[in-house]
Amino acid sequence: MAEILRPIGAIARALDSIANVEFKRFDLTKGQYLYLARICEHPGIFQDQLAGMIKVDRTTAARAIDKLAAKDFVVKRPDLTNQKIRRLFPTEKGQATYPNILRENQYSNQVALKSITDDEADQLERLLHKVSANIDDDWHYVKKGNLRKY
Repeated sequence: MAEILRPIGAIARALDSIANVEFKRFDLTKGQYLYLARICEHPGIFQDQLAGMIKVDRTTAARAIDKLAAKDFVVKRPDLTNQKIRRLFPTEKGQATYPNILRENQYSNQVALKSITDDEADQLERLLHKVSANIDDDWHYVKKGNLRKY
């Protein structure tokens, strides 16, 4: 069987490490750029949705969001129909920072695909979406307190 998870993990860690260094000048640390990007792309998202999108637990998401709010990148606003839900919106500072995150993402994507043809890139994207969907089921299963049977 092909071993795909180690290279995927190594790629993710390398790009996260690079981004953490490059976004330090914007006062973003430890993956906060990822949360800010998703909030800018989905204004009004609530914390549980964001946690699921990024594949982190609610507590981890809450800490990151609180830090972004303290640094004035995002603001929490109550939902109009359910006061328990706080919707997340980028502030002006967050919106001004987002294009830098987007540029870094586009550049990293370009570097990652530089020796790959357009057809190969399209195929890789399709396959990675399938892999992600496969893992998503297990992620939800384990997050509900279950253990996978090996």
